[in-house]
Amino acid sequence: MMLRTRILLFFNRFFKAPVHPFNLQNEGIMTYAEWQYKKGEDTIALYLKKYTIEEMFQGKTVLDVGCGAAGKSLYYASCGAKEVIGVDILEKYREEAEGLAKKLKLNDRFRFIAADATALPLPDNSIDTIIMNDSMEHVDKPEAIIAESLRVLKPGGRLYVNFPPYNHPFGAHLKDAIYIPWVHLFFSEKVQIEAYKYLVKDLPDGEERIAFRISTRPDGTEYFSYLNHISCRRFNRILKKMDLTPVYYSHEPLRPCFRPLRNLPLFRETLLKMVVCVLEKNGS
Repeated sequence: MMLRTRILLFFNRFFKAPVHPFNLQNEGIMTYAEWQYKKGEDTIALYLKKYTIEEMFQGKTVLDVGCGAAGKSLYYASCGAKEVIGVDILEKYREEAEGLAKKLKLNDRFRFIAADATALPLPDNSIDTIIMNDSMEHVDKPEAIIAESLRVLKPGGRLYVNFPPYNHPFGAHLKDAIYIPWVHLFFSEKVQIEAYKYLVKDLPDGEERIAFRISTRPDGTEYFSYLNHISCRRFNRILKKMDLTPVYYSHEPLRPCFRPLRNLPLFRETLLKMVVCVLEKNGS
């Protein structure tokens, strides 16, 4: 084991473990889908500064991109949506998602699709509301997903996007095992990978977690393949390149006291909780 990995593991012991759905599931407290459903309101809280729940969901056909086990999709269904479609690239989530839908008696308003969000098996102009909650930072081709979302949106429909930028305190998305804030700014990817694999290897789902997060390049080096390192700056460049003007846009700070610093380049990426963006499709 590398020395810097040992240093990371040493300091990791001094930080409190955040609540994480993978660990809750291992402990038998609740499933991933149940945790998502419980947190459903949190996934739209930042939009409610501008829009009402009724505007977002009431009587609408909703698409949840990157739905995971679709607990949040089912929360949207409970908000009065006519139909909610949860799409995720991983087929493994279907059984859990459909099981919770049946348990909540929402299965008549929900369906799960295992698909690549850059090629949705949906007609043009068929969706009223699209939610991309904490998924923009995981996709390989952000521009393609935005373009595909606009294709399936009805004229006047809205795409709601929120994501933590890469330099967020837990932007490495490793807090199921590594609890150090900004760990990815202090340690190399190679060190993080070695530490993460060590910490989860003996867990019941350890191999699954490693396979989910880590891939191998043709030259044999490992990397975190589930992140695209998107920043505020990169996201803004994408919007400009695509000639898209948000109808709502906000940089939400980690704490209200950080708000005055949110427009300073040095602090914008590290003290930001979430980028919040709403795009509306033109046309009639």
